[in-house]
Amino acid sequence: MKELSTSSAEYDTVNSLNVTTFKKGNEAASSGRNKLQKWLNTNMRIEMTDGRILIGIFLCTDQGRNVILGSCSEYLKSDDEDEPRFLGLAMVPGHHIVSICFDEIGRASCRERV
Repeated sequence: MKELSTSSAEYDTVNSLNVTTFKKGNEAASSGRNKLQKWLNTNMRIEMTDGRILIGIFLCTDQGRNVILGSCSEYLKSDDEDEPRFLGLAMVPGHHIVSICFDEIGRASCRERV
């Protein structure tokens, strides 16, 4: 394994596969990663731009702010239908997320998308 260092980041190149991973060396990145790891496998409620609400278990996210929810149910904003539609595993595109609420140690916390 070769290791290349620059002033702002550290790159690891894995043998001849030409696979590169980017690691930030600052505390803010590790703090954000710790928060995400703490929220793994917790209930999450996502409000989308079209008014739908998805509730499921937070499984993962990526740099595009896409979110994967497991055991997900969809609630429509219309008053006609209170029954949720079970989706199972769902990928929510980051650009459609308006707000995210999660259950953090028994209390609900909400974050609006910035």
